[in-house]
Amino acid sequence: MHTTVAIIGAGPTGLLLAGDLARAGIPVTLFERRSETSNLTRAFGVHARTLEMLDARGLADEILTGGARVERLRLFDRIRLDLTGLPTRYPFLLITPQYRVEAALEQRALAAGARIERGASLGSLRQDGERVTLEFDDRTVTADWVVGTDGAHSTVRRSLGLPFPGQAVLTSIMLADVRLATPPGDTLAVNAVGDAFAMVAPFGDGWYRIFAWDRRHQVTDDVPVTLDEMREVTRHVHGTDFGITEARWLSRFHSDERQAPHYRVGRVFLAGDAAHVHSPAGGQGMNTGLQDAANLSWKLAATIRGWAPAGLLDSYEGERHPVGKLVLRSSGALIRMAMMRSVVARRLRNALGAALLALPPVVRRATGVVSGIGIGYPGAPRAGDVTLRGGGRLYEALRSGRHVLLTPKPFSGYGERLVVAAPEADSTEAVLVRPDGYVAWRGPVTGVAAALPAFLGPEPAARPARG
Repeated sequence: MHTTVAIIGAGPTGLLLAGDLARAGIPVTLFERRSETSNLTRAFGVHARTLEMLDARGLADEILTGGARVERLRLFDRIRLDLTGLPTRYPFLLITPQYRVEAALEQRALAAGARIERGASLGSLRQDGERVTLEFDDRTVTADWVVGTDGAHSTVRRSLGLPFPGQAVLTSIMLADVRLATPPGDTLAVNAVGDAFAMVAPFGDGWYRIFAWDRRHQVTDDVPVTLDEMREVTRHVHGTDFGITEARWLSRFHSDERQAPHYRVGRVFLAGDAAHVHSPAGGQGMNTGLQDAANLSWKLAATIRGWAPAGLLDSYEGERHPVGKLVLRSSGALIRMAMMRSVVARRLRNALGAALLALPPVVRRATGVVSGIGIGYPGAPRAGDVTLRGGGRLYEALRSGRHVLLTPKPFSGYGERLVVAAPEADSTEAVLVRPDGYVAWRGPVTGVAAALPAFLGPEPAARPARG
């Protein structure tokens, strides 16, 4: 069997990537070790920038149905993070289980023509200058390109010989999906008391996710979590267990901070947890992986189609590796603040945090990093949604999977590589927006024709008229 692109791992990152490539007309096969899908999941939060990415794929409204919106985060006692000022249609954190995001992305990928094979366990891979050979348990598959989205224990990364340097941050982290007799007053209840912390978040369907850690009871990952254990640590942290009555899922795991030194080796790429893992603080894991996929998909499609400018595919690692490092730092800082043992240190943390978050520049930076709205690339800032002349929005235009040229004057050229739209607001400049929602170029309208080749390659030759 041969496929143009093989994706290893059918989590959210792999599914979004497969859907993007299939929509672009690229033959893509996604291989997943699990034989069946699961409704048990660790991730539960979808941040604003990810919702924008889902909006650009026509999925945001579906994902928003049934989830719980959190507009203000209470981190520790007096520290509040207000998301309502974010410059986006989605100024909140959406609490919804990962499997709902996966279901929407899988449906989109299949509808676009992607092929998904479950029960396919990769043993190893090797590559040369022309293709990649993948050895599964029962067969050999070749591909022109491979993307490893197969998680923290990635077989793809191991086959490439890439190290995964870092350290363990927390052990014996407990997760539980439970029902509560008396839910907390805050939509998202978070607190830390030095030797323990616990977060309680609603899924919007009557179930709540509790994420907890207790320094006083550290055991290995294979020791089962009990409801009594969850009740005790929640009472210790919040003063109440909120009347935990039953659980549909209990799990224990450990958390590492690690990042691969490279996201690309030849014809093979890493994305999501295969490339970086970090503490669950801030809920940025799934979101960062989805952003990896959104960055890589259009660059890989452009390369396969033969019009990618020089260096475009290498820019995936150049842009996403620093973001992965930033997420490791920010989530690591949050978890270390939660683990402070000294009462004096915690009081200082609370007082200093509250004072800093009274300053607008600090608020913009903090909310921008956590939500992803404030994260951009060198020379390519995030493109905010704008209303278009005649109706519609920029992110609706991005559903084409193409670059979008915002210009007040008509422009023709580049065929299927470009969508041209006029912004509703008066402007004397043009803006070229990448398929992933970042600004590629901004300049005078008169400079459009000269600027586009650097981003879209040479203009395709006009097709001869028929007849």
